[in-house]
Amino acid sequence: VQLQAYGGGLVQAGGSLTLSCGASGRTFSRYSLGWFRQAPGKEREFVAGIGRSADIIYYRDSVKGRFTISRDNAKNTVLLQMNSLKPEDTAVYYCAGRYGSNPTGNYDYWGQGTQVTVSS
Repeated sequence: VQLQAYGGGLVQAGGSLTLSCGASGRTFSRYSLGWFRQAPGKEREFVAGIGRSADIIYYRDSVKGRFTISRDNAKNTVLLQMNSLKPEDTAVYYCAGRYGSNPTGNYDYWGQGTQVTVSS
C-alpha cells in the first residue's frame, strides 16, 4: 500500500487541524494504520493507531482526549483530527500502515511527512 499524508500547517495553540492520509491499492481494508510524529532532535514517536476494522484504537497518553483517529475504508483514507493543539505537538507527522488487524507493532509502509507547527 502506498500512503500520502497532507493537511499540515501553522496553527496557534488551542487551535485545530485535521490530517488526512490517502492510500492506493485495493487492499486498504486489510491494513492497520497509524500516525507518528518526529520533532526536531527527537525520535519518531507513535501518536495513534487504528485497526483495519476500526475496532482497535490506541493513542499515546499525551494526545488522549485531544486527537481522534478515524478511517474510511471505502475512500481509502485515514484521518487524524487534532484539537486543543499545544506547541509541543509541533512535529512532522507521518502516516503508516501495517498488514493485519492490530495497530500495534512495527509498521512497514510509510507516507511522506506533513509539517505541523503550533505557535504559542
